[in-house]
Amino acid sequence: MRAVIVGGGKVGYYLVKSLLEKEYEVILIEKDADICNKIANDLNIDVIHGDGSNLDELSEAIEWKSDVVAAVTGKDEENLIICQMAKQSFSIKKTIARINNPKNREVFKKLGVDTTVCSTDVISKLIENELNSHTFRVIQTFERGEMVLVEAIITSDSNWINKTIQNINLPEESVIVSVIRNDNVIYPRGPLVLLENDHVIIMTNFFNENNLKESIFSKRCNYA
Repeated sequence: MRAVIVGGGKVGYYLVKSLLEKEYEVILIEKDADICNKIANDLNIDVIHGDGSNLDELSEAIEWKSDVVAAVTGKDEENLIICQMAKQSFSIKKTIARINNPKNREVFKKLGVDTTVCSTDVISKLIENELNSHTFRVIQTFERGEMVLVEAIITSDSNWINKTIQNINLPEESVIVSVIRNDNVIYPRGPLVLLENDHVIIMTNFFNENNLKESIFSKRCNYA
């Protein structure tokens, strides 16, 4: 799976580095030639020297057949333009925009940006889940990225299978919002038993996300 990152500042640099460590294919677009050379040498990746808000230059990267475009420049208006072009001109299925002013969150979403975030770690996690996981993924972020809404699909080897809500091992600051079973939404009660292929919607703190995943799927977790 491939991601295009627009913006090679600190956020872009560490985002690219994080994704490369997870063995994703990444290409970066950056305006500053010196930054381009530094990142290309440091991280050994392809870097396009150009303006990601320019249709032709964005096209050069997207022709590389990307699945996700993340615009993480220091300017909210540029990030909006980049995401809109990615959607409208290239039919990119997932766009993520860094926002520096939280007041822009609702405007961006109304204008077609899939996800807005303020944290490099959150952006990295969103891309990781989008590209790599079908059984556990982030579907929304809240409170400037500090809280996440997660969808987990109960598999045959899950720790939670055939257990009641009241007996599962939930990390702190985690709440089961609903269970989707055969296209029916069930509001969780203590005696409800979780079954294979249930889609469980959970609100949790971003920093507890890995603990939550381990609680559901790892056989060695223990948060009691």
